[in-house]
Amino acid sequence: MKAVIKSIALGLIGVLMMAADTRPALADDPDFLTIGAGWFDFNRQKDQGAELRLEYRSDKKLWLFKPFAAAAYASPGHGFIGAGVLVDIFLGRRLVLTPSIAPHYYWGGDSDLDLGHALEFRSQLEFAYRFDNRSRLGVAISHYSNASLGDTNPGTETVTLYYSIPFDSLFGR
Repeated sequence: MKAVIKSIALGLIGVLMMAADTRPALADDPDFLTIGAGWFDFNRQKDQGAELRLEYRSDKKLWLFKPFAAAAYASPGHGFIGAGVLVDIFLGRRLVLTPSIAPHYYWGGDSDLDLGHALEFRSQLEFAYRFDNRSRLGVAISHYSNASLGDTNPGTETVTLYYSIPFDSLFGR
């Protein structure tokens, strides 16, 4: 039940943020290669470890939403591959709030923590600082849940430090 309440709360925060005035977010921003390192299962502390994450965040928009793809691995043996949507909400020129949601294929787990199903939904709220070259440094909290698709739905959270690098600075586009 606790995981369901957290998922609903993060979803409501995302909806409220999307309902906010997002005109500054319509400014042209590049696609990103995003690298993240975080603390997996920091809240429940059943199978804690490091989580490394790599994302491609597109600059294409469908209304306010941008697609992204991700792969992650947590040191206790949990793996994730997924894709979803995000919304960049600019709070002035430098600060960016980014709620996102994405289904992920999950594998791994052990007797300490098994997330209960191969399909996990990851909701996240990121707060980042935007530099002059449009790269970003941010911190995020995310929640993995199988939405009760499995017999168990333990869920877990990760806190992550992200660095987003504009693709054009990497590949000279």
